Amino acid sequence: MFEYLPHIDYHSLIGLVSPVFSSLRLVNVFEILVLGFIIFKIYRYITGTHAEQLLKGILMLLVALLMSKLFNLTIIGKVLESVVNIVIFSLVVIFQPELRRFLGYLGQRGFFTKTSFITDIESDVKEIIDQVVNAIKHLSKSHTGALIVFQNNEGMESTLEVGTTLNAKITTELLLTIFHPNTPLHDGAVVISGDKILASSVLLPLTEDPKLSWQYGTRHRAAIGMSEVSDATCLVVSEETGHISVANSGKLIQIEGLDHLRSELEFIYGISESVREKSIEAAMEKKKFNLQNFFNFNKK
Repeated sequence: MFEYLPHIDYHSLIGLVSPVFSSLRLVNVFEILVLGFIIFKIYRYITGTHAEQLLKGILMLLVALLMSKLFNLTIIGKVLESVVNIVIFSLVVIFQPELRRFLGYLGQRGFFTKTSFITDIESDVKEIIDQVVNAIKHLSKSHTGALIVFQNNEGMESTLEVGTTLNAKITTELLLTIFHPNTPLHDGAVVISGDKILASSVLLPLTEDPKLSWQYGTRHRAAIGMSEVSDATCLVVSEETGHISVANSGKLIQIEGLDHLRSELEFIYGISESVREKSIEAAMEKKKFNLQNFFNFNKK
């Protein structure tokens, strides 16, 4: 069957590539190493985020385009070229606010001596965490049941269709209002992505684990079930006891105090020191968020 495959003239390919390497100077090698280091650092920062999935998709398109050129697949190559051009243009449009903000940081004094860009993003994330922690504190004290889902990458599209779309900024007051027993939105879960509350009254799948204790109610079973079928992290406040728990990868962990809750949220949002200390494999296993998921903050 291999005789039907297109023939690749490797000698011609080597003849095209060899002049490039023969003309390389020491400064060119240094430039390649610097660019490689920058690309490596960027990839490390976006590991586990939406940006990583987007980058993998673009790389797959580029590899497919290269293969179409090597095998002289003219029609497929033309289609892939058009798709790549559309994707590149779309990236500029989609990330236009972030690019404008980044260029603004480049013009600031002391940009190269201070990590102002990352520091400002971390301050925005800490503000979100403060809002969530304050809401959970009041809900726990008043024994008001609550279920919050922190969306990551997978398995949430069909779930969000059932709830009520909000797309609102995260505030303590809004979370308390949603989970108040007399409001029409208090049943179900709140779904958070980045700095936005995407939806409320979202129905989650219940876990079917037969070994789970009968003491866990519907909220805890829904939190565990959601973490089993997606990479989301679920935060639960018990209506009976006021206890706070976090479900991730099908496991439920009880939170011991607000400091523990804050550290868990910092790990979820990728600004905790424990994230930097953990290996990439451990972080991917827990399927936590990284800081670059939240580059789309709206400044006050």
